[in-house]
Amino acid sequence: MKKRILAGLLLTSFITMNTLPACAFIHLGVQKDDTDTNVNVKKEKVKKDKKVKWTNLKITNKYDFVNLSWWETFDDDYLNGYIKQAVEHNYDLQAASLSVDEYYQNVKSQMANELPSLSAGFIPGYGGTQHDSNGSMFFPIMVNYEADIFLKNHNKTKSAKKTYEAAIQDERAAYISVVSAVGTTYFNLIQLDKLIETQKHIVSLRQEIYDAMVISNREGVTSTSDVVKANKALVMGEAELLDLEKTRVQALNQLAVLIGESPANAASLQRAKYDSVVYKYNAPVEISSDIITQRPDYLKSEIMLQKAGIDVKVAKKEFLPSINIGGLALFNVLNASGSVLPSFMWGLGGGIIESLYTGGAKMANLRMNKVKYERMLKTYQNTNLVSIQEVNDALYAYKYDNDKYKQNLKNQKLESKDFDLSKKMYEQGVMSKLDLNQKHENLLSINNLVVQSKIGCIIDSIGLYKAMGAGENKTLKLN
Repeated sequence: MKKRILAGLLLTSFITMNTLPACAFIHLGVQKDDTDTNVNVKKEKVKKDKKVKWTNLKITNKYDFVNLSWWETFDDDYLNGYIKQAVEHNYDLQAASLSVDEYYQNVKSQMANELPSLSAGFIPGYGGTQHDSNGSMFFPIMVNYEADIFLKNHNKTKSAKKTYEAAIQDERAAYISVVSAVGTTYFNLIQLDKLIETQKHIVSLRQEIYDAMVISNREGVTSTSDVVKANKALVMGEAELLDLEKTRVQALNQLAVLIGESPANAASLQRAKYDSVVYKYNAPVEISSDIITQRPDYLKSEIMLQKAGIDVKVAKKEFLPSINIGGLALFNVLNASGSVLPSFMWGLGGGIIESLYTGGAKMANLRMNKVKYERMLKTYQNTNLVSIQEVNDALYAYKYDNDKYKQNLKNQKLESKDFDLSKKMYEQGVMSKLDLNQKHENLLSINNLVVQSKIGCIIDSIGLYKAMGAGENKTLKLN
């Protein structure tokens, strides 16, 4: 009889400790969607989730994030190699992937709350009366299950899954941003190589001009003021060359870090020559606004809005009672005489507990989640506008810079023609070497503008790629 009483007390205390409190107000209605119908704001239509297993959402092939085929259109093996190296070895991207793994495990942890829990233990003891005493060794096995008839724990799991999906979009955004930086830095390096080559030629011409000025000044043909001006131009040209070389070193270091290399190895990074870079203008005449639906920031804001709606439902269900079912099996392997003869006791029970007063915490939690939903809605609406703006900005920057590139090409042809005429005049003795060198420098300066325009257009195309969420890659959408 004592053993039965002891088992009953253990079972009662076990059920009591593992029952979640809830408020006396009971609402048995279940919403049909994940949003709160009482929120007094205009709700935009949000696409419902497709029935895709959440375990399949994680992209194992990270190249799908960056639309590698888009980069291959440049037909540059060095660039393709750096893109792949960045995807595989960039530490920021590895950290982003680990963050996704963290949220994945959080979902699994939350899913465990929907399942029964089983625990076991060992309880040795000794006791008795004034006439008798004996030892006992109990081996309890306890089972507890919160009956989720109101789907509160299930909704919490759905909320955790939404956070996981949002983390995937953050990971996508990180991959797109890093490979865009790799491409931009790579083409800037090609531009710097060409500019440095041209600047060295300009410095050489200015050195010739300065030397000629010095000789002319000695012969009394050129004033000292002209010599000083020529010297200043030479010094400025050398300073510009140093700035370009410094910028190239910094760009090499940046590229090394982006691809997961040590900056100590930056000088060994290879790239194509400027003259081998083929530029083809390929901007579309117009882009459908639907393109923003594959951007990671748009998808994340949509997912977070859905999560906020689920959290409102969870906050409502916190007012419902908690229903727990518990069981206990107790093995006593030491009887009163001290011999090892096992005895067995068991119990099964359940409980419903409703918290009657929480100081307004549950109501405050509900209101807080409603406000959060409204905030997520505003964020979602703003993301729509910002996404369209960024796509438009990138598209028109690409178009206008391409027009500017064409104008610079025309100017280059005219300047080249003028220089050819000047060379003929020099050969005929009509123009001095000094004037010819100045014409040559003008042509080199125009060549630099063409180089900058051409590479600028390529970088604009990368900006459009980024604004469109890795180009027109429809397979990137997860929802």
